[in-house]
Amino acid sequence: MKKRIIPALVAIVLIIVVIGGALGIKLAERYAYSKTRADLTEYYQLTEDQEAAIILQNDILEEKAKLIEGRYYLDFATVQTYCNDRFYWDQQENLLLYTTPTDIIGTAIDTRSYSVSGQNQEVDYVIATYVDNVLYIAIDYVKQYTNLSYETYTEPNRIQIYTQWSAQNVSEISKDTAVRYQGGVKSDILEDLSKGTQVTVLEEMETWSKVKTNDGVIGYVENKRLQNNRQEEQTPVTEVAPPDYTNITRDHKINLAWHQVTNLTANANLTRDLAQTKGINTISPTWFSLSDNEGNFTSLASPEYVTEAHNRGMEVWGLIDNFSKEVDTKAVLSYTSKRTYLIQNIMNMLLTYNLDGINIDFESIAPDTGEHYIEFIRELSIACRANGKVLSIDNYVPKEHSAHYNRKEQGIVADYVIIMGYDEHYGGGGVAGSVASIDFVEEGIQKTMEEVAPEKIINAIPFYTRVWKTVGADVTSENAAMGVGEAFLAKNGVVPAWKEDTCQNYGEFQDGEAFYQVWLEDAQSLEVKLNIMNKYQLAGVAEWKLTLETADVWDHIETYMNQTGE
Repeated sequence: MKKRIIPALVAIVLIIVVIGGALGIKLAERYAYSKTRADLTEYYQLTEDQEAAIILQNDILEEKAKLIEGRYYLDFATVQTYCNDRFYWDQQENLLLYTTPTDIIGTAIDTRSYSVSGQNQEVDYVIATYVDNVLYIAIDYVKQYTNLSYETYTEPNRIQIYTQWSAQNVSEISKDTAVRYQGGVKSDILEDLSKGTQVTVLEEMETWSKVKTNDGVIGYVENKRLQNNRQEEQTPVTEVAPPDYTNITRDHKINLAWHQVTNLTANANLTRDLAQTKGINTISPTWFSLSDNEGNFTSLASPEYVTEAHNRGMEVWGLIDNFSKEVDTKAVLSYTSKRTYLIQNIMNMLLTYNLDGINIDFESIAPDTGEHYIEFIRELSIACRANGKVLSIDNYVPKEHSAHYNRKEQGIVADYVIIMGYDEHYGGGGVAGSVASIDFVEEGIQKTMEEVAPEKIINAIPFYTRVWKTVGADVTSENAAMGVGEAFLAKNGVVPAWKEDTCQNYGEFQDGEAFYQVWLEDAQSLEVKLNIMNKYQLAGVAEWKLTLETADVWDHIETYMNQTGE
């Protein structure tokens, strides 16, 4: 019996040992730390030898840098998006420009020199070059005009860039360990870390934390391997002084009236057209208009007009527009030589006729022209600043479709940003409605103030309305001066009534198949708009246009001009 039991026990023990060994192996496999190393080239998604990963702050960008002749280069879009959006690329004339409050700094592509105020400066590297038709700029050149810091690393090539500095959560490694691609012992190793190494903690989870190493590797480390957790303030780079965009700011509210001048003879109408007005301190005659794609413009300027305005205590800000159908605004503004020529001509006019400023009224600018338009504004601001001339710019009420006008930059480099606070409903819109309801006006002010300081904002009010006619699905309208709309309603036996939603008097009537509607602009509606403008302490008011108003509006405008607070 014993002889039979012993072998059975041995067999059972062996089976237990085998099962235990198998379970041990399974457990070891499950909980043992993986020693598989990740391919960092794949981790950074690098596909070329000269490509380099970009770590901006604590994020790995999809964009890649280039390593050219031992220096790091960023593509133009990356520079604009993440580093400094004042760099401008003239693709027509192969120039890279950077505009300061006083200078246009320029370099030709594939050269080692740049010009500041006509003086050439040499560097020991190519400043900007094309790679596969993409413009790349040396980060050392970007750094000349931008507060940023960077460190570069190899195997694989990568560059850590900082443009912002703040408090960082940091820890020290308590025991030799590894940064892994994901949280988990089976995840591939990105980099080994020795005891005492400091890491930046980006996100803390239950058992693992997302960290960044000092050489720009972002992965996961077990929480039990982190010690001495604390916050450390980064030291900001302040090598580049912030640009000082000095502006011309009057010590009084601006009351600007646009004066439409269509021919030289019409300049003589100034006295007549000002007869019933009160409180105007700035007149903007519509004198200049782009006439071709080379930067030329027509002029109706009159020295006698300027003298008369000055004698009345008014400044003269001549208006220039881009309304000619013969002009392609992009064709003018996308060439540095044409912008320079246009600006020189504008300044010649301002100086020749002793004008106090220029009013830019470029409308219907296409999105692909926005970057050229704002560069034009930057460059023009330099000339205006140097000559003591006011630069004012007309803008639509902010909407997504006009974001490329870059009101934020306008608000920095220009003296005054004017909101054209009207045409909420316009002739070709196909929908009848107010020209400037109170909500539309206030929203325009509020949205502009998100990007522009109120002391630089002038809100323009309309001296007109529209008479709307709807026949079936056909909606048309005609412009009407302030008194004309009311007279039209009265002629048809309609007494307008005040509408609280628009803060306007409104009238409507049916005439056969035609349904007529008028949202009036009158002294009462403009008074509400002026009160809103006073509420936000804006720089002033503008009016489009002289001769369309009724005499009673000027008392309200004069009251607004004399107000000092809400």
